[in-house]
Amino acid sequence: MLNNLEKVRKEKGISLVDIADVLKVRYQTVSDKIKGDSDFKFGEAVLIKNTFFPEYEIEFLFAKENELQNA
Repeated sequence: MLNNLEKVRKEKGISLVDIADVLKVRYQTVSDKIKGDSDFKFGEAVLIKNTFFPEYEIEFLFAKENELQNA
């Protein structure tokens, strides 16, 4: 689960559909990737960060839940 991305997304009022539209994928695909069912491609992560969250580091946004506990 990408908890940081989910938290910031909700705080800024950005929907899964907003992200899906930028990536040109279904919103369910974005949901699956945030839940950890599959991973974002690097280019997708950069596009999400630059479009919606330029003030955050990419490592913060896309840190997986288990990586946060081990840090």
